[in-house]
Amino acid sequence: MTTDTQTSRTVAEKFLERLGRQDRDGIQELFSEEIDWYVPDSTAMPWTGRRTRREEVAPYFTTMWSHFAPGQSKVVLERFIVDGGDVVLLAVFTHTAAPTGKEFTTPVALHLAVEDGRIARLHVYEDTLAVAEAFNAG
Repeated sequence: MTTDTQTSRTVAEKFLERLGRQDRDGIQELFSEEIDWYVPDSTAMPWTGRRTRREEVAPYFTTMWSHFAPGQSKVVLERFIVDGGDVVLLAVFTHTAAPTGKEFTTPVALHLAVEDGRIARLHVYEDTLAVAEAFNAG
């Protein structure tokens, strides 16, 4: 079934709102049972990689957030593009790696695919080298 642009926008707005509150369980509710989730993999970042099930969403955020210094993150949403079931969010993320104290900034693109009112796909495109280097103590 195809998803209309307004439904996709509403789901993406809920995703962003819950992300801003760090509501991991609320975020997880927005996802389909089976998902296509991809965040470029790095051994320096244990939250990265593929996910295929809804129940893997909340632990992703718990793990990721625990690696960032609390209160030192900034997200600037630059574009919000919706076309049918596809949503593209263009942003700039700035975080501080908790283990090293190093700050990093990376442009980020998130591609969400909404099907039947739920997020079925989340792919993240970011400067994984900049992120990995922030976690490198050397």
